[in-house]
Amino acid sequence: MKKKIVIFGAAEQAEVAEFLFRHDSDLEPVAFTVDKEFIREETLSGLPIIPFEEVHERFSPDEHFGFVALGYTQMNQLRAQKLLAMKDKGYEITSYVSSKAVTWPGFQCGENCLILEGNNIQPFVKIGSNVTLWSYNHIGHHSIVGDNVFITSHVVVSGGVEIGNNSFIGVNATFRDHIQLGEFSLVAAGTLINKSTDAYGVYMGVPGKKNDKKSTDLKI
Repeated sequence: MKKKIVIFGAAEQAEVAEFLFRHDSDLEPVAFTVDKEFIREETLSGLPIIPFEEVHERFSPDEHFGFVALGYTQMNQLRAQKLLAMKDKGYEITSYVSSKAVTWPGFQCGENCLILEGNNIQPFVKIGSNVTLWSYNHIGHHSIVGDNVFITSHVVVSGGVEIGNNSFIGVNATFRDHIQLGEFSLVAAGTLINKSTDAYGVYMGVPGKKNDKKSTDLKI
């Protein structure tokens, strides 16, 4: 019998996570949950949407894993907050790594990671907790991806790169080797990062240039 899992979220990201867990893991999704004030429908993908305030009473943390399937709102801070809230209710948090991703012996990631198909994760890469890697990214050898990071699709991270906590990386961004991306960095789609960046910076262009705004000031 499959182990069961409750997913925090009731939008597209949660729907995708439920599909992936159901079809490509040893876990069986049984419910979604969000804060009561944000419930708009009773079900999603045929499963009930339960008020978060009472989910632990209906789906015991002793018998269910938890997972938080939210996007990059507030530079991933909302996802991080809800992860802590779910852990506070006693849920053991799991991760999803696609069977269609390329990894090597010794690969590990932290809790609440969502790693989709086509990701090429080379040897000696370290991935923190609460990280989303959407489809078909290249994460080069000896790179470090911090906590609460969201990397979209077709991003190229060369070897030895360090991506700071709470960063967001847009589609088709490219990073040269052995540079550091400051925490809370926002890298726009198609940007080339060829040198280390400042924390809270917003970067765009080829090569990437720093915007005059802080990433946390943007409404994303």
